[in-house]
Amino acid sequence: MQRSTRRTLIGATAALAAAGIGAAGITAASAEEPAPAASYSLPEPTGEYGVGTEVLYLVDEDRADPWFPDEDRQLMATMWFPTEDQGETAPYMTAEESAVFVDQLRIDAPADYFSTVETNSVADAEPVRGKLPLILLSPGWSFPRATLTSFAEDLASHGYAVAAVGHNYEAPTSLPDGETNPCLACPSAPDGLAVTENRAADLSFVLDELTARGSEWRRHLDRDDVIAGGHSMGGSAAHAVMQTDDRFAAGFNLDGKIHDVDDATIDDPFLLVGNERNGLPGAAANNWPAAWDQMTGWKRWIQVEQTTHSTFTDLTLFAADLDIPMQEMDGAYAVALTRAYVLAFADQELRGADEPLLDGPSAEWPEAVFHNP
Repeated sequence: MQRSTRRTLIGATAALAAAGIGAAGITAASAEEPAPAASYSLPEPTGEYGVGTEVLYLVDEDRADPWFPDEDRQLMATMWFPTEDQGETAPYMTAEESAVFVDQLRIDAPADYFSTVETNSVADAEPVRGKLPLILLSPGWSFPRATLTSFAEDLASHGYAVAAVGHNYEAPTSLPDGETNPCLACPSAPDGLAVTENRAADLSFVLDELTARGSEWRRHLDRDDVIAGGHSMGGSAAHAVMQTDDRFAAGFNLDGKIHDVDDATIDDPFLLVGNERNGLPGAAANNWPAAWDQMTGWKRWIQVEQTTHSTFTDLTLFAADLDIPMQEMDGAYAVALTRAYVLAFADQELRGADEPLLDGPSAEWPEAVFHNP
């Protein structure tokens, strides 16, 4: 299959805009003074279980890829889950994905930077016995699915199965045939509604595959306890799939513009968590007020001070090391805060737990402001 004509790397301006990072303050790559090799470890999960991981390759033969209609829709998914196994941890990204992402961000770092990040997930482990509630995740536009690893690992350590979907051609993605596709859809401004609807279909398809007869995952998953969530465009997809697929019991959006707000009633629980600008008058541009008004079930809108768009991803951990301007908040603290609120939401909705953290302001996380328009 010839794809050489699709391999043009993203231009600097488009790549930075797609990643949600402003051009100011980004250090251009320098051949004379390369940054030192990465030796970074993700924060340890806080739950009682060890974490296992597995990478899945899924092909929807009934749906054409929206970017290249002559191809079937190909998806990669990373699973995280509780395990009692021990062993070598899995890489954060492939070396090829890392090289494309470093180029996309235009940062002064070794090409293999992200592939050297140490995770907490044991490769090819076995899940613990019993049925696991499931959380499906969709990353932001141009963001590899790996950038949701820190809070996915934490959820897994608390007994959840988590699947982060890699949407082909929308972020650096390595396929089993050895090809690694950059975000070839990024140079053009995306049709947010079309991407949202397609990603919602991706999430439903992944759920189909994981729970189908013959799937190795079917026996491990509680099919009645499923949440959809994501960052940025992925959060919009979670909002959309809640309206089209009643298998999802709840959803959450981490700082993502909601593109499907016309006749978008959601009766099930939904959590909005974003940077502090989402509580200002300009929030209308993100469509959160319009979406909020159509949420008839349990809902929360939490704006987090001292944060920016990418704070709710692992990029917040690497920002200082890579000299990427981001938020005032410390990166490790930001990850801990995101973990806390997503876990509380999952425990409340899938386990029926009483979660005071979701009832109002917390002394532990004073930056989290409850916004009730």
